[in-house]
Amino acid sequence: MTETERDRLLEAALIHVPFEGMNDAALRAGAQDIGMPSDLVRVHFPQGGASLAAAYHRRADQQLRASLAENPPEGRFRDRVAQAVWRRLELVQPDLVRAGAATLALPQNAALAGRLVWETADVIWNGLGDRSDDVNWYSKRATLSAVISATVLFWLGDDSVDRQDTRAFIDRRIDGVMQFEKVKAQLRKLPGAETLTGAAFGWIRAPRDRGLPGKSSNS
Repeated sequence: MTETERDRLLEAALIHVPFEGMNDAALRAGAQDIGMPSDLVRVHFPQGGASLAAAYHRRADQQLRASLAENPPEGRFRDRVAQAVWRRLELVQPDLVRAGAATLALPQNAALAGRLVWETADVIWNGLGDRSDDVNWYSKRATLSAVISATVLFWLGDDSVDRQDTRAFIDRRIDGVMQFEKVKAQLRKLPGAETLTGAAFGWIRAPRDRGLPGKSSNS
C-alpha cells in the first residue's frame, strides 16, 4: 500500500461523489475506474465514506498550509484571518463539501467531523504565526472552529455574485473573534487577573504534536 495508490483512489472516487454521495459506492466505482481490487478499498479508507470525506478535507488543509507558507496574507491581523478562511473555501468544491457534510453529520461520525474543523482552525492559526502554548491555544482554535463551521453553512447556500455575501459574512464573524480576543486581553489587565488565571488554567498546555488527540490520517 502506498500513498500514491490512496491518492489515485481518492481522485477517482471524488468523480463519482456528485452522483453516488460520499460513500462506499463512490469508492467502489473509483476503484473500478483505476483497476484496483475492491478488497483494497477498506485498506485505504477503513471508515468508508467518512474516511473519504476526511481525506478530501485534509487534502485541502494541506494545500492551505502550503499556500499560507508560500504566500502569507497581508494587512491587519483580522484581515489575514479572513483571507485564510476564504482561501480554504476556494480549495474545495461546494457539491463535494455538501456530500461530505451529509456523511459526517451521521451520529457515528460526529467526533471525526468536529476534529476535522479543529484541524483546519489549527492550520490557519499556525500558518498565521500563532505561538500560544497555554489555554489560549485552545480558545483561539475553538472560536475559529465556530467561525469556520458557520461560514461553510452560509457558503453552501450563497448564490450571490462571486459569493460576495460569504466574504461579508466572514468579515462579520472574524470581527466577533477579534472582539473576544480584545476582551480577554483587557481582562488580563485587571488587578489579580494573572494570578487567578494562572491558578485556574496555568497547568493547561497545547499538545506537543499540535494535533488533536485521536487524530488519524486514515480516518
